[in-house]
Amino acid sequence: MKKIAILVADIFEENELYYPYYRLLEEGYDVHLVGAKQNETYKGKHGNHAKSSIAARDISADDYEAVVIPGGYSPDYMRRDKATVQFVKDMFKQDKPIASICHGPWMMASACDLKGRTITGAPSIKDDLENAGAIYVDREVVVDGTLITSRNPGDLPAFAKAIIKALK
Repeated sequence: MKKIAILVADIFEENELYYPYYRLLEEGYDVHLVGAKQNETYKGKHGNHAKSSIAARDISADDYEAVVIPGGYSPDYMRRDKATVQFVKDMFKQDKPIASICHGPWMMASACDLKGRTITGAPSIKDDLENAGAIYVDREVVVDGTLITSRNPGDLPAFAKAIIKALK
């Protein structure tokens, strides 16, 4: 069974974590919630919780088909963990799908070479993405090679469809 990693850290946007999580399960993927620590409970932006199934330091990009990076403010915490950043870097080097939504591209700015890549995200991180060399556009979903990005929870249907299409 193909494995998908969904990153989790405090202040994650619940819809942006759970919507792709359940859509990918429905498609038959083995979905792991990956945090800085294994079996850690992380608090969402709206008070819900998610428990990591594995720690980033204990996984390899070789074992995963794709990574999903939810938004909220969690990507700012995710990119403080060296192992999480390294995992995303390794996924990028292996040209595997990296899907991020809302503030998720913050992690991409820390782990991926965005120079000349077209991406979207929350408007409030536009400057960060452009400073990383990306071409920022305001669209519900943008696919540039293996990078898949969306702006906000309202874009989740298009975001999930793009992830599933990239995996087929």
